[in-house]
Amino acid sequence: MQRLFTMFPGGWPGAGLLILRLAAAVRLFVGISTLGGVPHSWHHVLQFAMLTVGILLLAGLWTPIAGALQAIIQIGVIFTPGNVIIHVLPAALGVSLVMLGPGAWSIDALLFGRKRIDIRTR
Repeated sequence: MQRLFTMFPGGWPGAGLLILRLAAAVRLFVGISTLGGVPHSWHHVLQFAMLTVGILLLAGLWTPIAGALQAIIQIGVIFTPGNVIIHVLPAALGVSLVMLGPGAWSIDALLFGRKRIDIRTR
């Protein structure tokens, strides 16, 4: 899993990634109620997927996978009738999370972050 992330920056870059994750998750939560052009058979499936991906992004768990799923969901919704442009930005947020990773303030950083190993010699 370490290879999915380039780094786990803290400080201002880590705060920026946290804000990026929060913005992506909030957009998914808001988007749950705006699925007007989606066929009724897929409506509940998309709502569940958006809720699950939003929770993963809020927690910072499996961030590259959740970001990719967000981009796939938003690109899929683009092909339904309705306003296309409002789905482009969340897709871009998902792609950027795939490329940048979760940051230091995430569950991914706790589970898969760089570990310090002390080797003591006698």
